[in-house]
Amino acid sequence: MSSEPSQPDSRARRSLITGGAGFIGSHLTEHLLARGDRVTVIDNLSTGRTINLPAHPHLRFIEADLGDALSALGPGEVFDEIYHLAAAVGVGLVMKDPISAVRTNIEQTVALLDFAAERTAPDASEKGIPTLIASSSEVYGKSAKSPYSETDDVTYGPTSVSRWCYAYSKGIDEYLALSYSRQRGLGVAIARFFNTVGPRQVGDYGMVLPRFVGAALAGKPLKVHGEGKQSRCFCDISDVVTTLPKLLGAQACRGEVFNIGSDRSISIRELAELVIRLTGSRSGIEFVPYSEAYPPGFEDLADRRPDLTKIRAAIGFMPRKSLEETIRDVAGWLSGSAAGGDREGLHP
Repeated sequence: MSSEPSQPDSRARRSLITGGAGFIGSHLTEHLLARGDRVTVIDNLSTGRTINLPAHPHLRFIEADLGDALSALGPGEVFDEIYHLAAAVGVGLVMKDPISAVRTNIEQTVALLDFAAERTAPDASEKGIPTLIASSSEVYGKSAKSPYSETDDVTYGPTSVSRWCYAYSKGIDEYLALSYSRQRGLGVAIARFFNTVGPRQVGDYGMVLPRFVGAALAGKPLKVHGEGKQSRCFCDISDVVTTLPKLLGAQACRGEVFNIGSDRSISIRELAELVIRLTGSRSGIEFVPYSEAYPPGFEDLADRRPDLTKIRAAIGFMPRKSLEETIRDVAGWLSGSAAGGDREGLHP
């Protein structure tokens, strides 16, 4: 990794990724480098890891809080596109430190949108820098309707229950992005992620698949919250990161919100059973009451499945990689990381 700007072909696209050392960000970094971009990554490494990033002459890494890094960039520093992935991640982290989660999500997004709206590449045909904002299926709150469509009404729990602060904050992020689009003409596209999974995702922040695979490989019980009847959809990281540039590059997607994920549902109990079978583990399943897993007031959702009609019509999105393939990939990555002595953040 280089800490200085690289000097590839001057015609190469210049891309900025915030949170680029994280799970999704690092895979997106690799994808953009592979297509020939010059990529700048900003990450404070609160949840990201430098080991996720490749050594590449066209990659510049800046370790800093986002607001500080943007302020330090010179007035002549411009980008052709921005992917804003920096955020507090995972229910576990949000429940543990809601103040930081809310401030991180909202304050960083304001700083990023101001930066994007105020700078324009010399050869650009539009004002500002086209920006993709990463949102979350959490924005749908606890609506009983399924599948979730981008225009559906949403229902949140009371503000006295910290479980919902992440959903509120990501909803504010969306309001901010759409307001910058309407009032200041900034080209933005918003992606609501539904359980993106794959290698490099760790279980420390509440992500269920790496927790299950890590436990299965270690021969430990897979801890399922409640009765495991709640269902989720899991989309491989490779299908997600190849889609984000398509969303941002399509003019028709500017100023719009899109679900992105798989619409194949599986219960958490079935997921645990599938992980045990595919890894050949002798682990059992341990059912843990929510009262033991989370602070008082936690609410889980029975079903969370996206309606993909809009994104399919816009860019022909269709997830290609099966959950079974992803589980094998995660198991291979965790096994390789353990063999290499890199177990930081990988324990279930």
